[in-house]
Amino acid sequence: MAAPNAPVGTIINARPAESVPEFATRYTNLAHEDFGAKVLFCTDEWFAAASRMLQASEPVFIVGKFDDHGKWMDGWETRRRRNGGHDFAIVKLGLPGVIKGFDIETSHFTGNFPPAASIEACYSETDPTEDTVWTEVVATTSLNGDSHHFIEISDERPWTHLRLHIYPDGGVARFRVYGLPKCDWDKKDANELIEVSALENGGRVVAFNNAHFGVPFRLIMPGRGVNMGDGWETRRRREPGNDWCIVELGHAATVEKIEVDTAHFKGNYPDRVSIQAAYVTNSTDQSIVTQAMFWDTLLPEQKTEMDKQHYYGAEQIRDIGPVTHVRLNIFPDGGVSRLRIWGKLAK
Repeated sequence: MAAPNAPVGTIINARPAESVPEFATRYTNLAHEDFGAKVLFCTDEWFAAASRMLQASEPVFIVGKFDDHGKWMDGWETRRRRNGGHDFAIVKLGLPGVIKGFDIETSHFTGNFPPAASIEACYSETDPTEDTVWTEVVATTSLNGDSHHFIEISDERPWTHLRLHIYPDGGVARFRVYGLPKCDWDKKDANELIEVSALENGGRVVAFNNAHFGVPFRLIMPGRGVNMGDGWETRRRREPGNDWCIVELGHAATVEKIEVDTAHFKGNYPDRVSIQAAYVTNSTDQSIVTQAMFWDTLLPEQKTEMDKQHYYGAEQIRDIGPVTHVRLNIFPDGGVSRLRIWGKLAK
């Protein structure tokens, strides 16, 4: 909501989410624009393009900003319906997967939010057609203005596309879809080196001790970082110890190759890195944090350099057998753009 008497052009950030559920921090946003998620169709986007609700950035409100269609809004907004019916948008997920929950966010939409919404899903190798069979995964749910609406679901089926219905019209700031990317491991070659840490292969950031300047999940994103903000960076450590981040691999594997990339980190890269690892079963994320302190060393401490891809192979990596989790230690602090773990799949 805009601050009273705010000057024209003032940018007002969204208020922080309240009571964020575990699924929204544990799982990946499969509808993230960085993964290639896109809006294939929408019934209307008169005031604001539907593609905006898939943006990675937090929604903002810019006082006094208007365009040819009216007030500029950071999200998807349809015109006022005068002929009955309701609006909807079809979203292709950037990463097909099993969905654990949603966030339908209406930040800054106060007198123009939809009173209700529902969500349908389908699995299709091609874009949906009129003959596509949709399955309701979220029944019609009431919405409020300027709010996050976290909706948890329990369904182990993978999906590729979603249809977000809003009743009857209005605006959605962000549409987030949290889940596990689908990876068919039966089709993988057991003798091939596979990037088991990759997000698209089911890799997941479990925990980290600090992320003041960066976003840890970007460690396992595809490609190299585009700037210093595209990675994990901690605050400057002013006490003894070191910073760390734990990653769950998409599949248990025997590690044979590791990359630690400090792209764009020049005056703030770690002095050294090391990696611990273990084969973990029957543990919670919280218990793993404690267990990780005592895991075997997979990669002993290695000096790092600024803005460089560091590769480690048989000469540096210790043979500790198959592992399911790794803990990246950085000494004492700093930023890492990407972490990649390659290995051969364990049975």
